[in-house]
Amino acid sequence: MRDLARGMFVFGYDNYMAHAFPEDELNPIHCRGRGPDRGDPSNLNINDVLGNYSLTLVDALDTLAIMGNSSEFQKAVKLVIDTVSFDKDSTVQVFEATIRVLGSLLSAHRIITDSKQPFGDMTIKDYDNELLHMAHDLAVRLLPAFENTKTGIPYPRVNLKTGVPPDSNNETCTAGAGSLLVEFGILSRLLGDSTFEWVARRAVKALWNLRSNDTGLLGNVVNIQTGRWVGKQSGLGAGLDSFYEYLLKSYILFGEKEDLEMFNAAYQSIQNYLRRGREACNEGEGDPPLYVNVNMFSGQLMNTWIDSLQAFFPGLQVLIGDVEDAICLHAFYYAIWKRYGALPERFNWQLQAPDVLFYPLRPELVESTYLLYQATKNPFYLHVGMDILQSLEKYTKVKCGYATLHHVIDKSKEDRMESFFLSETCKYLYLLFDEENPVHKSGTRYMFTTEGHIVSVDEHLRESPWKEFFSEEGGQDQVGKSEHRPKPHELRVINSSSNCNRVPDERRYSLPLKSIYMRQIDQMVGLI
Repeated sequence: MRDLARGMFVFGYDNYMAHAFPEDELNPIHCRGRGPDRGDPSNLNINDVLGNYSLTLVDALDTLAIMGNSSEFQKAVKLVIDTVSFDKDSTVQVFEATIRVLGSLLSAHRIITDSKQPFGDMTIKDYDNELLHMAHDLAVRLLPAFENTKTGIPYPRVNLKTGVPPDSNNETCTAGAGSLLVEFGILSRLLGDSTFEWVARRAVKALWNLRSNDTGLLGNVVNIQTGRWVGKQSGLGAGLDSFYEYLLKSYILFGEKEDLEMFNAAYQSIQNYLRRGREACNEGEGDPPLYVNVNMFSGQLMNTWIDSLQAFFPGLQVLIGDVEDAICLHAFYYAIWKRYGALPERFNWQLQAPDVLFYPLRPELVESTYLLYQATKNPFYLHVGMDILQSLEKYTKVKCGYATLHHVIDKSKEDRMESFFLSETCKYLYLLFDEENPVHKSGTRYMFTTEGHIVSVDEHLRESPWKEFFSEEGGQDQVGKSEHRPKPHELRVINSSSNCNRVPDERRYSLPLKSIYMRQIDQMVGLI
């Protein structure tokens, strides 16, 4: 299975290089490249992501390293250094450029400069921190998004040449604005320049201070000038998912207690208002646990669908040690996969049918499967991974790569292979089956960004020379404007002792896990 997962990546990567590079994405059905839609600037599905900077190659760098392919990694890095430029008349989404491009450049830079070289010799002859300089250049081009916003919450889009477009939207989603801290924080700490971490932290705190006083929940869309919630839906999926993820991962990476306090408070609100179903995972009466979408102010149910992005949440629960809940929630998404051989973008749990029928090769279910296997070592998750990989091979493989499913029932396809297929979906499948990978021999040395880029957790990133500067009141805004800085919001720590590194007792899950799982799946498949 490990070799099949590697083969899946190689088939997609080689076809991208042969038919699409230097364009951003591969159209795997017609075997050609895809770049920004210049003819239709309003086509945000394409233009938010594709910036005319060889996106798929950049996004795949650390996957090459994790698979131990040093020759191709070195070749790809040199190609990125020699051919990729951010001096482009491209208007891109700040969030997508950050997680896909900035995050990958930083990850690859850290791999190259790691003195231990755990993945094999990934060093580059005469390497002079070029990827770090490129990351810095890109981040500087994203900084205008944080200027001229009354709340500190950034504009959603920026032109890499000219800054914020004059007709820019004042509304942004919570995840897009509040999930920049990992990449921006790493960059700041590597450069010794607080600018990037400061603007990202300011955005997180601004969003946090807008949460409901009654429920503690946040909405999914906010006006960056007024701070008014335009979208009042609170859930775990699109618009909010990685906001929660980065509160915890920022704490793991940087050790800032405030990030953990915010995460713990958010997690408690999620449990109080979003969780439905029986209290215990595998005992008692009632429906299996499920997290729903509610009104952020009242906690009242807003609709009866979940989206495929929510499948990341069991993996996040693994990181905080809430393994049994993670097992049950993962079972829900896997039951849907079993039914369709894919996860529909939206699934109506009341009607037991898809609401939005496409599947763009998303990685979230694979990610949670991988993390649950690492937590429990139960071979059941190897079978889940095999099932997912075989479904991808059967339903999405085409002439020159892997294609988006347009319709999960009739399996019709769209001619697009998004960059996250190589950077996340293939990577997590490979790591699931590669027991001897250096990632697994390092203890808790590594963490993954929301785009699946690997970053090492070490003391160097926990050294913040500007820590006091952040906590001072007032002072000079690093974007260049003097402003009053509010004191960090006082929060009650729900679990003051960090459980990020809590290792679950394998014996607890080794025997009952299959029965827990099969009960969940039988219930779900029966309903579907």
